[in-house]
Amino acid sequence: MDYASFLKEKSLRVEAVGFEATEPVASMFPFQRDIVALACQLGRYCIWADCGMGKTLMQLQWAKQVATHTGGRVLILAPLAVSHQTVREAEKFGIRGVAFADTARDITTPIVVTNYQKLHHFDPSDFVGVVLDESSILKSVDGKTRTAILDAFRMTPYRLACSATPAPNDYMELGNHAEFLGVMTREEMLAMFFVHDGGETSQWRLKGHAQDRFWEWVCSWAVTIRKPSDLGYSDGAFVLPTLTMHDRVVHTPMEAITDEHGQRGLFAHQALTLGDQRAVQRSSLDLRVAEAVALANRPGQWLVWCHLNDESSALAGAIDGAVEVSGSDTDEHKERAMLGFQRGDIRVLVSKPSICGFGMNFQTCHQVVFVGLSHSYEMFYQAIRRCWRFGQVSPVDAYVVYDWAEGAVVENLRRKEVESGEMAERMVAIMREKTMEQLKRVERDVAPYVEAVTAGEGWRACLGDCVEGVRRLDDNSIHYSIFSPPFASLYTYSNSDRDMGNSKTDGEFDAHFRFLVAELHRVLMPGRLVSFHCMNLPTSKARNGVIGLRDFRGDLIRMFEAEGFVFHSEVCIWKDPVTAMQRTKALGLLHKQIVKDSAMSRQGVPDYLVTMRKRGENTEPVAGKLVEFAGENRPRMTGDETRDSINIWQRYASPVWMDINPSDTLQFRHARDNDDERHICPLQLDVIRRGIQLWSNPGDVVLSPFMGIGSEGYVALEMGRAFVGFELKPSYHAVAVENLKRAIAERNQSTLFSEVTA
Repeated sequence: MDYASFLKEKSLRVEAVGFEATEPVASMFPFQRDIVALACQLGRYCIWADCGMGKTLMQLQWAKQVATHTGGRVLILAPLAVSHQTVREAEKFGIRGVAFADTARDITTPIVVTNYQKLHHFDPSDFVGVVLDESSILKSVDGKTRTAILDAFRMTPYRLACSATPAPNDYMELGNHAEFLGVMTREEMLAMFFVHDGGETSQWRLKGHAQDRFWEWVCSWAVTIRKPSDLGYSDGAFVLPTLTMHDRVVHTPMEAITDEHGQRGLFAHQALTLGDQRAVQRSSLDLRVAEAVALANRPGQWLVWCHLNDESSALAGAIDGAVEVSGSDTDEHKERAMLGFQRGDIRVLVSKPSICGFGMNFQTCHQVVFVGLSHSYEMFYQAIRRCWRFGQVSPVDAYVVYDWAEGAVVENLRRKEVESGEMAERMVAIMREKTMEQLKRVERDVAPYVEAVTAGEGWRACLGDCVEGVRRLDDNSIHYSIFSPPFASLYTYSNSDRDMGNSKTDGEFDAHFRFLVAELHRVLMPGRLVSFHCMNLPTSKARNGVIGLRDFRGDLIRMFEAEGFVFHSEVCIWKDPVTAMQRTKALGLLHKQIVKDSAMSRQGVPDYLVTMRKRGENTEPVAGKLVEFAGENRPRMTGDETRDSINIWQRYASPVWMDINPSDTLQFRHARDNDDERHICPLQLDVIRRGIQLWSNPGDVVLSPFMGIGSEGYVALEMGRAFVGFELKPSYHAVAVENLKRAIAERNQSTLFSEVTA
């Protein structure tokens, strides 16, 4: 394809594959109708609506629309007991053709509801649409259920994912949702928007400049709504009664706390490690259970949440009228208990949030007790929202019973609550700025593309896309080119689709870079050279599926060869592995990995300067002796030009350069935008000097398609060459212009000084 078509394909957009909704349900609220219409239009969508906002009704209506539009079947996957609740909700709202099925043989209706654990009983190809109820099940990065779901429905035309708590503080779950919809894989999302925090081996964080664009991209395939007013509707009946949280703190004597080996007196302070916290929970069990029993034996319905099996059995045995639901119970018992509590037939339900905490509507109850806590905020939040949700008419009281030494767990949950609220608020704020009509647009606006040219004595600095810029240069007009390309998303400098570092995959970067290589071959004079600085790229398990290295250097060489270049030479540039280890905390460079398992240890990753030659006869030979040495540890100069040139050449001819000062770069700090996550990495000046010395003549034109802050141009002008450069990022272009002006001023000053002293 041509370059314009490539950029259009690369742009962030979600293609609509859906249809215009019909047959709106009269009982739906306006915000619910609009969300369903948008989900139908896009065809693949996420509805992240807070508990009680009517997710079940919206997903049922979406399923009905898809089934009616296509004449095919839709499968709704839901947690245990929620599936039967979904069927009852369909009956309540008059949505016909909905029934539960255990296996494919039981299918009798166009809309089929079943449990996640029964997915293997169905053939996904039998369905034109699928709904994931409580889609936070996709949270697992490499879990079997997640993988089974993604694999099963990759070819399903229509997909809907519904959840109340999308990825609280967990961007991986957002990536899993995007992959389920077919928008982008999790690995592509990481490469496009995130940077790996080398200090914490499993942490990914948004690139500074990518934050707004990331959330805008998410909003193109998902809607987050906590209350109707988030999207400009009236809250009306969705204003919930008061929720009051009560702390009930017990104090287990220090000498009574024992670890799993029976050791006593571990804690004179709060337990911080997971093992210590478990020891506190076991030792404080009796006190916490007694406190909870005193509460739950009060009149009315009570929902009692626990964390340990021993807590569950002790609570059920001591609370009047309590029914316990545990993981070992049959599915039939679990469903009977949950539905019985929902009807009000059971006074007290005792269970874990992981068993009964998702999807069920327990508005009949307004008294909740937590007897055991985990670090999962999602579990805690979902457990609260079983009762505190739309339809609740009474103030809700939630009691949290914990030992004082578990304070770190409670504080962690409160911190996650704040972070989750901030994430949701950011998503909602972006949606609030866009009207619902704007949300229906498929393509998202990006920053405007700007071009400009600034010129001076012997130089031209062009602001804009290097592919289109180099395309305007004359054939065979460049004597030498030297540059450092973007490292395939390792460094991403802007949010523009024209930024080659802004690539979702290695393949997308390669396709983008090839457009430039073709133009470089056209503009370079026959027999002349182009040098590029690069390194092989570390891979990670989260983004690439494996820890290792990508042969980026080899990939670049093969791209140049494919355009007709000859692989001319290369030199390895030494880098200090200790510095790299301290900066990246790479697993393979850590000494502790040698002690643990050296099979995962590796050497540091060096830089390379690779030089390619355009075929043909060089009509302007590059001739002359080497006079000035570029690098550290300058060889002894004898005054004999020939001998000195030989000494310099012997150092330059080494296949490994050990004498490059990594700090010898242009000052770049003032070129850094506030939102940049990675500071720019200008090429060392001595590397540029050696390339220009070896492969160009004074007066030659030197080209850099990735000018940055002007390092290649600065050296070219310093050494009496002309320069033309291209830079996409305005702030870097502005600094490059100042550096090029400075290079000319310094050269002229040096020339004037030489004339005066002569």
